[in-house]
Amino acid sequence: MSITVDIDSNSGFCAGVIRAIGKAEEFLDGTAGNGKKLFSLGAIVHNDAELKRLEDKGLVCIDRDDLDDMLDADGENLLIRAHGEPPQTYTKARAHGFTVVDCTCPVVLKLQKSIREAYAALRDRNGQIVIFGKPGHAEVLGLIGQVEGNAVVIEDMRMLVDAVAAGSIDLRRPVEIFSQTTKSPAEYASVCARLEQMMADANELSVERFKGTRMFVRHNTICSQVATRHAKLSAFAVEHDIVIFVSGKSSSNGKVLCERCKSLNIRTYHIDSPDELRKEWFRPDDKAGVCGAASTPKWLLEDVAAEIRSYNDK
Repeated sequence: MSITVDIDSNSGFCAGVIRAIGKAEEFLDGTAGNGKKLFSLGAIVHNDAELKRLEDKGLVCIDRDDLDDMLDADGENLLIRAHGEPPQTYTKARAHGFTVVDCTCPVVLKLQKSIREAYAALRDRNGQIVIFGKPGHAEVLGLIGQVEGNAVVIEDMRMLVDAVAAGSIDLRRPVEIFSQTTKSPAEYASVCARLEQMMADANELSVERFKGTRMFVRHNTICSQVATRHAKLSAFAVEHDIVIFVSGKSSSNGKVLCERCKSLNIRTYHIDSPDELRKEWFRPDDKAGVCGAASTPKWLLEDVAAEIRSYNDK
């Protein structure tokens, strides 16, 4: 057996996650902060191995219930991760005595600002905000909070059709649609095209004439790093005999990217650590590709690649 292994150069932490982890390490190493503990509201990254590394340094992850119970934090530090949070989270954290360390990704901050401005402008037009994203996802919850909860969240075409059928989306009212920053550009484009066509039909106009009404506005809010990642990952998947996709199973970005790989290379396997590898997946002279999500650390990709290369010696 002589397997060659390539690590995808475009995989690994996105800029927002790198920024958040870097800031956390400054507090954990004592080079920043006030000498108090660092809490993270939710997992700072959807990767168990990296999360354990940070927890071993002293990071304490809490959830919203914990935040409600901690009524006197006495200046302890609370990190807001790259996904962002609704405005009320900041208010509550400060009221409970936390020092807020805001690590919201700049791309998400820009999206939050855009959705607030659109919501304010749509009030006078009886318009609606639609968010293309995963219901319950931290970033989506943060976006809903920017518009006082007045948004319809759809994750796929089926949810779009159901929302229209239920009247949650009124095709005769103006709509502005935004996407979670880590969603698939192709899926977002398809959902937007379908919604625009449905609105045009409901208003008895051709799509071309309907565009001129400005009743439907699509905002391009998918992170550019994520958008280009899909095309580059597609090429990577096709170029290899077998693809090992490494990410936490709870990573939304990971699920989307892994499915993209599987659609192009049936021999795609989703793992979150080298322990999950199986030698029987590999064939002699395979050209193996190791890649991951925006929440996958480079060191983990290297560990997986090293384990695969070790099969050549066994």
